Amino acid sequence: MTGRAYGFTKCKKNMKVDIQSIHFDADIKLLAFIKHKIEKVNTFHPGIKSADVYLRLEKDSEKENKAVEVKLNLNGTDLFAKEHASTFEAATDIVLDKVIAQVKKHKDRLVAKSS
Repeated sequence: MTGRAYGFTKCKKNMKVDIQSIHFDADIKLLAFIKHKIEKVNTFHPGIKSADVYLRLEKDSEKENKAVEVKLNLNGTDLFAKEHASTFEAATDIVLDKVIAQVKKHKDRLVAKSS
């Protein structure tokens, strides 16, 4: 597997973000866009420890060949979502909507258990 790991970057409230591009080198603007979007997820649940983001180029003949995968670690619970789109920015927006919904559902479950 080839690609480039862009290392851990600390975000708000000590959340670590690891962005890896598989089979290509990601543009710095794309990395900044993704990092900014991931930071917003932390506002929905303060217990997010880290986020792993994988950017993949899949079958070049397909129109929607950009895949974004996000894995969040919430105090021992992992949440995962994957989405394909024609651009990485569009795939990021869609996958983060899915992840935010999962984070909210997880938080609601925790509140329900404690009451």
